[in-house]
Amino acid sequence: MKPSKQTPNGTATVDAFDPRNSDQATEISIQEVYKSFSDQVVLRGINLTVRRGEMIAIIGGSGCGKTVLLKHMTGHFQPDSGKVMMANHDVKGSPLENLSGMSDEDLDRLRVHWAVVFQKNALLSGSVFYNLAFWPSEIKGLTDEQIMPLARVALQSVGLNADEIMLRDRDDLSGGMAKRLAIARALVMDPVLVFYDEPTAGLDPEMCATIQLLIESTHHSLPESGITRTSVVVTHDTGLLRRLKPRVVMLVDGKVFYDGTFDNFMTMDDEHIKPYIEQMSALQEVVPVDD
Repeated sequence: MKPSKQTPNGTATVDAFDPRNSDQATEISIQEVYKSFSDQVVLRGINLTVRRGEMIAIIGGSGCGKTVLLKHMTGHFQPDSGKVMMANHDVKGSPLENLSGMSDEDLDRLRVHWAVVFQKNALLSGSVFYNLAFWPSEIKGLTDEQIMPLARVALQSVGLNADEIMLRDRDDLSGGMAKRLAIARALVMDPVLVFYDEPTAGLDPEMCATIQLLIESTHHSLPESGITRTSVVVTHDTGLLRRLKPRVVMLVDGKVFYDGTFDNFMTMDDEHIKPYIEQMSALQEVVPVDD
């Protein structure tokens, strides 16, 4: 990644990507997105380009709009104005498609290539296998017999013993095991694009390190489609940032305030960034609510 530089308004940004470089194809393009709920303005003109193969961390204080932005990327929220453009991997060349106005059927075709690891795992009631099989069955039309070997590989990838855990109930899992299952559920879909919403919040340091490494190994593994995987992580986890060195995007008051490298971010002498860095450890310990 190119080094960051300061814009006239003081916001740090990375250099614009060169569309002639095939390694920098666009996976997500967010253009002047605004979003309000009643009289509360949450997003105030977000512009963001995520390049294929990038790992990007979206950070910022509680209430800055991180999760709302993530839900626009996944098509669960529609912007009041602006565009959210996502690569369509069902079409040669993966052209960008505007999510606004898409039918549920068209959205589902895009989502075949995505996976989401939710804040609180969002596991379904029932067995581990049921959780792993639900989306491949619903979205890809696979049978249990087709899903079982995929489920075993996914569990092995997150360090869980398939023979011991496959038929266990969700409610019998520890917090760390539930988080690993949430990531395995993402892997079983063999996604091109993975979204993580606070994947390590509230976990102990040892489990945080385990999940960080899982995110890293998942990011660098190549999907069967051969399309380089892209990862978007909403987080307060400085350990994750230090270990994985993603591109960092910080939101302040519903706007992109910083966009650049983690190393540069940590050296910024700024009235918004320095207090946030000091608060990150405390924020990471709290199981989050949507913001």
